[in-house]
Amino acid sequence: MKLNFDKYQGTGNDFIIVDDRIGVWEAKLDRARIAALCDRRFGIGADGLMLLAQHQDADFRMIYFNSDGNESTMCGNGGRCLVDFAHQQGVIGQIAAFEAIDGMHQAIWSPTVVRLKMMNPRGYRPIDSQQDWIDTGSPHHLVWSDDSLSLIDLQHAGSSIRYSARYAPGGTNVNFIHPISDTALSVRTYERGVEGETFSCGTGVTACAYVHLLKQEVTNGLVQINTPGGELSVEIHHLGQEQEEVWLIGPATFVFSGSIDIL
Repeated sequence: MKLNFDKYQGTGNDFIIVDDRIGVWEAKLDRARIAALCDRRFGIGADGLMLLAQHQDADFRMIYFNSDGNESTMCGNGGRCLVDFAHQQGVIGQIAAFEAIDGMHQAIWSPTVVRLKMMNPRGYRPIDSQQDWIDTGSPHHLVWSDDSLSLIDLQHAGSSIRYSARYAPGGTNVNFIHPISDTALSVRTYERGVEGETFSCGTGVTACAYVHLLKQEVTNGLVQINTPGGELSVEIHHLGQEQEEVWLIGPATFVFSGSIDIL
């Protein structure tokens, strides 16, 4: 059985994308198969795998699995890459409406960037003067640092928070943030399901930008985010108000296409 796929990356956060509009692969790609496909030594290699599925009312449905094979919460960079893939397949034009695990999303495609409207963040909880928690479609613990992020042992520090009793049993993603200015941040992320650092995390940088502006009591703003994989932007309108909008903006890059035999 042969699986056709495209490989994408969004600021280094990379994905296997499969067109499943005919509904074949959702049932056949179990946890073990997905983990094997995402393996960087014996498979294709990726932070996650996505299916582009049919939707009765929207343009498509996004089904996302982490590299451990488990279905995940929302992936912002994955969503942007899937929008580009859908455009290349002729499923959408420049405007898209699709459903992900956290609900409906809007997106705007262009040749250079994809703008993805995120769910309104919820559950903001300050922990202490240097730590916060918030849900942006995926749960995120935030650690603010005045020092360079290169000094952090991210694997150790991230996993200790991800597996802490505070977040048992599901765990959380962990972001380490160094503020550069009122409108710029440097961010590194430990992602659960990958169980290590990814080059960027869309829901993670959204969480960081949102809380950064929230602490400044700013209702409208654009925050530039530097990640190990490149630069993303988060644009927020009417923060904390009924008409709040949160947009994740960045490139979605096709890498290669291929096929692989599935046993």
